[in-house]
Amino acid sequence: MKASVLEDEDRNTREVRAPRGTSRWRKQLDERASFLVACALLIGLVAVYGSLRKGVFSFEELNLDTAAAMTLLLAASGQTVVLLRGGIDLSIGGIISLGTVLAATRFGHHPQTAAFWTFLIIAMGLLVGAANGLIIAVLELQPFLVTLTTWAILSGVALIVLPTDGGSLPPGWMKFGAASWFGLSSSVWLLIALLLFWCWFRKTRLCLAIRASGSNERSAYLSGVSLIFSDVAAYALSGTFAALASLYLTTQTGTGSPTIGNGYILPTVAAAVIGGVSLFGGRGGLVGTIVGVFIMTMIGNLVFVLSVSSYWQPVVSGVILLLAVLASSIAEKSAKRNLLA
Repeated sequence: MKASVLEDEDRNTREVRAPRGTSRWRKQLDERASFLVACALLIGLVAVYGSLRKGVFSFEELNLDTAAAMTLLLAASGQTVVLLRGGIDLSIGGIISLGTVLAATRFGHHPQTAAFWTFLIIAMGLLVGAANGLIIAVLELQPFLVTLTTWAILSGVALIVLPTDGGSLPPGWMKFGAASWFGLSSSVWLLIALLLFWCWFRKTRLCLAIRASGSNERSAYLSGVSLIFSDVAAYALSGTFAALASLYLTTQTGTGSPTIGNGYILPTVAAAVIGGVSLFGGRGGLVGTIVGVFIMTMIGNLVFVLSVSSYWQPVVSGVILLLAVLASSIAEKSAKRNLLA
């Protein structure tokens, strides 16, 4: 499969959403409307937060907010790839839970043991994700049902390994979560690494194949894209990022929890959709997901600063998610109308 074929497919996808006769600015607006709205919302939330609290526009606040958002951001990065393929991954919750309990019960106090189990946890996430993708592609089953089943199995295994919250992590492992270089915390450097990864990955043949197959499976298949490989790769990446999220989470909590991953499943989807990633596949990117994650983080900060009941946070997040889904749907319908015009 040649890169030029995939690039042509990706270009054709964009042309479908923005046909000839539509001005250049209209094409860009159709493709990026949801993302631009998310950026405007984030700027507004930061402005309000900055007016209510001192020191918001500082490296210290950046370090704190990024540390609070990093676990969700890592998990949502993998979910973004799956959404671009047109699927969904609920097994993220099980992978995160199992990853934390394995780390908390197996790392011990020897660096070699911790390194060995770190590798095993990442490999576990990759293999579980690849298995999800293979089952979905070969048996042509619904991603929701397959990943829901995997989530249940992994959650059960996590409870067997550690029935209640507990365990411990090596002191050196905990220091990584609190480390900083040149005034920036480890979480900020991880964010920079994610951005660099996306700058590289979005131009690869694999990403183009995932995006093309998510936009139009038949067209992608006729262009030489392997749908099975796209599924396996997308879900394998999602599982890998979920495993990385579980490892980072342990640097913040210092313990393992057999149920903690359940709270990250829907927020990963919400953050991606709020940031402009289409639920229908083929549109969006990691930068939008990052914006979506920080929007959700800012909502939590505002709830705390305003001394509002924490129960309002999911309400506000849900309203914003609903508006994001509506905006995504309107953008898709607008693109179809332009095509028919």
